[in-house]
Amino acid sequence: MNIEILTKLDLQNFKQELIVEIQNIVGDRSTKEQKWLKGIDVRKLLNISPGTLQNLRINGTLTPSKIGGTHFYKRSDIQKLLEVGDD
Repeated sequence: MNIEILTKLDLQNFKQELIVEIQNIVGDRSTKEQKWLKGIDVRKLLNISPGTLQNLRINGTLTPSKIGGTHFYKRSDIQKLLEVGDD
């Protein structure tokens, strides 16, 4: 039976390698924009109330996809809405 002694430096190196591997697998989410946003994220982005978001859904201004009980909105649709608002 061989016994290996791990030093603190060995553990720090392992930690750094592990972090790099996880970042490679998951990707850096801070540089990637999500294609789909939840309703709460849309409300924060547009600074609107839940009722206003519901009105945008009802009148067809925003068309969400619903999965389970959650509405998801395309980021591109939100950007188009903001561009129209700038005119």
